[in-house]
Amino acid sequence: MSIRGNQFRFQIAEKSAGSRASLSLLRWALVAIFLWFGAMKFTAYEANGIAPFIINSPIMSWLHYLFGVQGASYVIGLLELSTAVTLTIGAVKPIFSALGAAMSAATYLITLTFMLSTPGVAEASAGGFPAISALPGQFLLKDVVLLAASLSLLLGSVQASRPNAHE
Repeated sequence: MSIRGNQFRFQIAEKSAGSRASLSLLRWALVAIFLWFGAMKFTAYEANGIAPFIINSPIMSWLHYLFGVQGASYVIGLLELSTAVTLTIGAVKPIFSALGAAMSAATYLITLTFMLSTPGVAEASAGGFPAISALPGQFLLKDVVLLAASLSLLLGSVQASRPNAHE
């Protein structure tokens, strides 16, 4: 908040000098998530864990049919590791930041569709949807925040790549 004469003027936090630092925090948090989750996709544990999401997804089930459980997990792992690399390069190249953030947003948009296609998301004992189960429902719901982080970074990256963005 700043004072001009007798008037108060509120500043939007995203417009402040700290917004670049906030976007940097989002970037590196997303990089850590994509590195960790991407690497885990190369384990049988993770492949079996994501199998119910992939098999029941109208968007992703083709991966299972083409590559099997572990092969689908490998493909997803490569995409996630590619997203981490792209976001990392984006720390110095705004176009890669935008691309990585778009890849991240696409990931979370797809995983949120699992809320509609994965059995067991709605908790029947609590009356069904909108009551969601701990697993897989609440596990998937966290992706709303990750989608918001991805979109915030995407918007910030697009603005930073404009020619007059630093004036």
